[in-house]
Amino acid sequence: MSETVIKTNKLTKRFGDFVAVDEISFEVHKGEIFGFLGANGAGKTTAMRMLCGLSSPTSGEATVAGFDVFTQPEEIKKNIGYMSQKFSLYEDLTVLENIQFYGGIYGLTNKEIKEKSAELTEKLGLHKEAKKLVRALPLGWKQKLSFLVAIVHQPKIVFLDEPTGGVDPSMRREFWDLIYDAADKGITIFVTTHYLDEAEYCNRVTIMVDGKIEALDSPSGLREKFGVAKIDEVFYKLARQAKRSAD
Repeated sequence: MSETVIKTNKLTKRFGDFVAVDEISFEVHKGEIFGFLGANGAGKTTAMRMLCGLSSPTSGEATVAGFDVFTQPEEIKKNIGYMSQKFSLYEDLTVLENIQFYGGIYGLTNKEIKEKSAELTEKLGLHKEAKKLVRALPLGWKQKLSFLVAIVHQPKIVFLDEPTGGVDPSMRREFWDLIYDAADKGITIFVTTHYLDEAEYCNRVTIMVDGKIEALDSPSGLREKFGVAKIDEVFYKLARQAKRSAD
């Protein structure tokens, strides 16, 4: 059985009387592409923040990359990558400067940063654009660069928070090719998305409703269990049960 890199047991987050995340339990394995779905208000953002070491749980247990979310959040941050649709790259820095900056943040040596800079610009075909400001790049290229920068230090896990928002379908497909490549190299992918067709690309998918996990299985397993043809039908069946609308 493959190595477990994320493990939660009744992980809970309360804000006063409001239970944002309600005793969720699951495991994620090395090299797995794990989809984490939920409508607005489901609690997925709060759950991800706890797993990234950004928010302390109220109760329960969880380890990420072997580190405890309660007592070792800083160690977790060193061993993960993170990418968000809303913020990743610095627009006023060049492509090369962004790679160098994040390489430094993640503790790479100058030699490693130089090697990674050459590797990433080669991988993306951005040799001529390496000294261009990131703001000049098309959105799809920014997102692909953001992903590669998030894994520049070869983390055990990378958290992707709606990484393909606003990107056209053909570029989304190219982005997922990068995800598959990273997973093949043993990096675990933990991804949230509003594009339900992308859930089909995951090894397993969990669907949260009102702070609880209401479904967890492979895409084919979920389709079979709910007797539907597509994951989005599973999602809508469960999301209709939701009673709250704000994360």
